Amino acid sequence: QVQLVESGGGAVQAGGSLRLSCAASGYTGRSYCMAWFRQGPGKEREGVASIYTVLGITAVADSVKGRFTISQDSAKNTLYLTMNMLKPEDTAMYYCAAIAAINWKCSMEGRAYNYWGQGTQVTVSS
Repeated sequence: QVQLVESGGGAVQAGGSLRLSCAASGYTGRSYCMAWFRQGPGKEREGVASIYTVLGITAVADSVKGRFTISQDSAKNTLYLTMNMLKPEDTAMYYCAAIAAINWKCSMEGRAYNYWGQGTQVTVSS
């Protein structure tokens, strides 16, 4: 059973930066897709970035491209989301998710993932 625990959220002013972490445990040795999602107040859940852990292949949503970066530290079993040039519209609960991967094309649809963390809140003020 994969367990995911996010941390690193907080309050920041527009233009600032944060790095979210997702500590993973319970892996079986298979390859995984891992992703970050967010859900802002009154908004639908949105896929932000994904990574195919074995090869480190990443994808980032257009809404955050050039500002957010997904990365991993395999030795620490930790996923990161580095967020720069934050905007008030980035305010949301951010979730880490994982699924055993079939191939390197990792989805950014929430329904594709079956392991989820509890979330960490990011609040960006103007």
